[in-house]
Amino acid sequence: MEPPVRQIRALHTPDTVTVYQAYAPRLGLPAARDGRFPAAWKRDRMTWIKPSFLWMMYRCGWGAKEGQETVLAIEITRAGFEWALRNACLSHYDSAVHADQAAWKRELREAPARVQWDPERDLRLRPLSHRSLQLGLAGEAARRYADEWTVGITDVTPLAHEIHALVRAGETERAASLVPAERPYTLADGPSARLRMVD
Repeated sequence: MEPPVRQIRALHTPDTVTVYQAYAPRLGLPAARDGRFPAAWKRDRMTWIKPSFLWMMYRCGWGAKEGQETVLAIEITRAGFEWALRNACLSHYDSAVHADQAAWKRELREAPARVQWDPERDLRLRPLSHRSLQLGLAGEAARRYADEWTVGITDVTPLAHEIHALVRAGETERAASLVPAERPYTLADGPSARLRMVD
């Protein structure tokens, strides 16, 4: 059965959600070693987190793109993840949500988080018909993410390389078995309609 067009899917526990980012080794390796982002990580700029492993692989080219050679799985608190979603706005104007473009632009300026829905990817990184969540964090949200919500950081670059090698070898079943098991994530309350998770 096809998933809904927009649905949060993630590796999650009762307390945490795993998201992915990719960095140059000078940032990624210390983060994985220490389990927290280093002082050099810029807390004053927007950072995008992705609950979809395969969308991250599409974005970083399986860890081969310059400046994205270290792929990190960041475990964050559910409370933090849901705070970001409750305080997020859509990254694009949507007439079903916003009164007009001016209202959307005001919300965009004020919101500490942004939601974007991009096509999910398959093992060969081809776009699928359903969407994957990208969550942009800025200002207060970025600082909370780095210094309060993060409970663990793992370097999953070797896993990315292993899956990619299996895909290239045509061993797609083995490759699929190694992809983190992302299940639908149900929000306790609030922002589903505003974030276009329901039509």
